[in-house]
Amino acid sequence: MRRFVTVSATEGRDAEAKKKYLITEMSAVKAEKWAIRVLIALVNSGLDLTDEEAGGGMAGLSAVVNRGAFKFSGGGLSFAEIEPLLDEMLSCVQIAEPKITRSLTEDDIEEVATVLLLRSEVLKLHTGFSLAERISEFAARRKSLDS
Repeated sequence: MRRFVTVSATEGRDAEAKKKYLITEMSAVKAEKWAIRVLIALVNSGLDLTDEEAGGGMAGLSAVVNRGAFKFSGGGLSFAEIEPLLDEMLSCVQIAEPKITRSLTEDDIEEVATVLLLRSEVLKLHTGFSLAERISEFAARRKSLDS
């Protein structure tokens, strides 16, 4: 599956240029391995997972996010652990120029907000949800419970 994303909702140079990116889904095997590595990193950071989540690959990762489990109980993730996972997310993204779609270079993204948007869209393509949307939903639920 593929999805085009045009940066226009955020401010900054990428939005002003209305840059367009093509996000392509990883193969099922690669996506499953990626999700398992994310889950292992989360467990190593101190997050408690159910057996189904821990062994569920991309579905397990989806379940972890859906239950709002990103409340770490200790440990923490090291950048060395997550850097290759972040790089793999961006390997799903290409720049879609008017006459050609090509691999990204570092200069194709000028704003941190665009990087975050693209990572969220990669996750959404693979799982059917946006991490940013889920975090907002959980924050709103938490706020309503605290009121």
